[in-house]
Amino acid sequence: MHADLSRISFRPERGYSAVVAQQGRVQLDADTNEQILTQLHQQRITLTDLIGQHGGPDGAAGFKIGRMTGRHGLDDLSIGGGRYYVNGILCDAHRPAPGVGVPDENEPPLPEPEPPESWTYWDQPDGFRNPEKPGDRLPSELPYLVYLKVWERVVTAAEDPELREVALGAETSARLKVVWQVLALPASELRVTNADAPVEAIQGAFDEWAGKQAYKPARLAARAQRPDDTDDPCALRPDARYRGPENQLYRVEIHDGGSAAEATFKWSRENGSVVFGVDDLDGTWASLASLGGDTKLDLDVGDHVEFVDTAYTSRREPQPLLRVEELDLPERRVRLSAEPAIGFRPEFHPFLRRWDQRENGHLGRPMRGGAIPVDEGRWIHLEDGVEVFFNPTDPQGPGYRSGDHWIVAARAATGDVQWPTDRAGRPLLEPAIGVAEHYAPLAWVASDQKIVDLRMTFGLT
Repeated sequence: MHADLSRISFRPERGYSAVVAQQGRVQLDADTNEQILTQLHQQRITLTDLIGQHGGPDGAAGFKIGRMTGRHGLDDLSIGGGRYYVNGILCDAHRPAPGVGVPDENEPPLPEPEPPESWTYWDQPDGFRNPEKPGDRLPSELPYLVYLKVWERVVTAAEDPELREVALGAETSARLKVVWQVLALPASELRVTNADAPVEAIQGAFDEWAGKQAYKPARLAARAQRPDDTDDPCALRPDARYRGPENQLYRVEIHDGGSAAEATFKWSRENGSVVFGVDDLDGTWASLASLGGDTKLDLDVGDHVEFVDTAYTSRREPQPLLRVEELDLPERRVRLSAEPAIGFRPEFHPFLRRWDQRENGHLGRPMRGGAIPVDEGRWIHLEDGVEVFFNPTDPQGPGYRSGDHWIVAARAATGDVQWPTDRAGRPLLEPAIGVAEHYAPLAWVASDQKIVDLRMTFGLT
């Protein structure tokens, strides 16, 4: 969650069923968020127990797949409206009806809009497929499998301005959004090349493939270690290992995925929540809605930023991080080290997300594309005594995945970080807390005339 949080306290393994408020106590965002996440977890476990790993209501199941010819003569798929559950997560494929504006007094009434058509592969709301990218096109060879990929992300007012309360002139709460994407998988990746293969064999091969996709082998540990060049002991506790003057929620996130030799990471002391809306882009100059509220949440020369918009976030394909080269405070502009590769698309609400690693700073090593190369098997110093450790992974395995992240809460009161340890006090190696992806097979496109429906349905009888 790229949101301004104090910490994330929800841990399903603890078995808590509810958060109980007490009178006269301080209420934190973490308490409310834990209650909501607890309810979501319970609801989705119950739905999975009743429905299974995936399924839709009989007579109203969504995501029925059909073949069609799309724009530019490219193959396309129709996506039927309705509901479908994947690991208890509701995915709604209904396409909303277009709105009707109020006509002028002298104009005749506007006609009722046509009933909404089904979504298609190319215009699905969170797919953002690009016909000019060969990798986005449907497989040219038959057979192939169509599947549903489901995950969740946080949306703030930087991406959806309607979340901002104009009366306050400030952002309030963020939102959790279910992202569903209908994608296609060549039969060769399933190792099922027979178009007339039994449904059980196709589903079994897909389950094996999905299990590999969902598996996250990367493990990270965190600790606070008092650096040799300690600060003034009058300002901090002399025995404090975490030397920061304020509470922080560090986010360590994989930027480029792949093997350890290919992977990079970035980090933020504010959980990646420091963002700046982009009003315009002229080459490398970005005009911003604001330069930040104070020196802690602003931009400075040397900062690394990520040029983000809705499509970029949904596709989860990392671009090189950019460096802030120059500030124009009166005009609220910044000059970046390069022009953003994804371009300026105002309909997707672009913004800059600040990350806090610095070139050849405390890390003492060069960065790659603005991010830090993963260095397994040793403690890596971030700042103020906070260190992270990447456990060695199998060189032949899936390695690291872009977007996977860990959260480290650092507290000035204890001079330490909050991280699980064993009985000897040694930091535990933990898997990434996100991004959690879920998969369900939808259809087996066997030939031009034959599509095998792989969806499951459930009823009340």
